Amino acid sequence: MPFTQPNQELRHDLKQAADLLNWCGVDLSKLSARLSEAGREEDAQEALRIARALQETEDKLTEYADEVRVGRIVRGKAE
Repeated sequence: MPFTQPNQELRHDLKQAADLLNWCGVDLSKLSARLSEAGREEDAQEALRIARALQETEDKLTEYADEVRVGRIVRGKAE
C-alpha cells in the first residue's frame, strides 16, 4: 500500500503531538524537582504523575505513527 499524502500528514500530525507531549512532560519533571526542593512534595508527586501519563500517551501516539508508516493505519475519506 502506497504511503499517500493524507497518510503522511496523519503520521506527521501524530509525531508532532507526541513531541509536544514529550516537551510538556520534560517541563513537568523539571517543575516537580523545583517543587520538591521547595518542600512541596505532594505537588511534586502530582506533577510527576501527570508527566508519566503524558509519557504513556506520547508512546501510544508514536506507536500509531509507526503503524501509519507501515500501512496498518490509513487515513480514509470522510463520509
